[in-house]
Amino acid sequence: MDHHQKGLLLTALGVLIISPDALLLRIISIPADQLVLWRGLLNVLGFWLIVVARYRRHWFRAYLACGRAGLGCALLFTVSTLGFVLGNHFTSAGNVLVILASAPLIAALLSRLFLHERLPLRTWLAIGACLAGISLIVLDDAGEGSLLGNALALMAAVGLAGNLTLARSRPGVDMSPMLTLGGLGTALLALAWSGEVMLPDAANLGWLLLLCLVLMPAGFTLIQQGPLYLPSAEVSLLLLLETVFGTLLVWLFLSERPSDQGLLGGAMVLLAMAVKSMLDRRQQKSACSAD
Repeated sequence: MDHHQKGLLLTALGVLIISPDALLLRIISIPADQLVLWRGLLNVLGFWLIVVARYRRHWFRAYLACGRAGLGCALLFTVSTLGFVLGNHFTSAGNVLVILASAPLIAALLSRLFLHERLPLRTWLAIGACLAGISLIVLDDAGEGSLLGNALALMAAVGLAGNLTLARSRPGVDMSPMLTLGGLGTALLALAWSGEVMLPDAANLGWLLLLCLVLMPAGFTLIQQGPLYLPSAEVSLLLLLETVFGTLLVWLFLSERPSDQGLLGGAMVLLAMAVKSMLDRRQQKSACSAD
């Protein structure tokens, strides 16, 4: 398996793991400030346990190896998390998702500007098709929203793209351990916002543990390793599949059927990714034949 295929596999698996996020957020019923707080606290523990399991007695060295770039990744991960959660608080979820879908484009521009990476035309076309598809998925929920909410959603997109691009800037260095600090930053800011820690009831706590202690740390650890093998734009492009899979899970378990244009949008995203994958494989085979 070459580097590109490994990157696709890691990122896609991570996206599949976190895809129940939207479904579980519908099920969990606690105030927004407490949701962000517990999300951060449980993320800290979950990410740290994964780092210890992977690196064993050398787990602390894994943090030191990330250096200043790792601190930047942690900060940007916090920015993207807060922007997403607070964006949903101040504007419609549809507006947030449409703006967040610009992350691959932002990542491509950041990579071109700072890393001098050039993306093939097929990637740019896939970004455009996926952005159009995501827009169709959330069209019914999109509205004027608020300037603050839209700005927070844009902050989330920039934070996501910046995190993945910064991780790409350190070839061979796994930045996923620094997500522990990202969770810590989220928890501290949420605590400053709420001023208190409220223990959820047993049912909500169980769902929180599943989502924030297990699924999110496992999924984002895999996704954060994607830039080791793929351009950040491709990693963030694969992340758009979460919207498609998440919508399907909500439909399956909560019987919230997407609109016809939503189904069309999901089909556009999946088709764009399938065509891009096929063209990538054809390009790789041509390169191997030439060698």
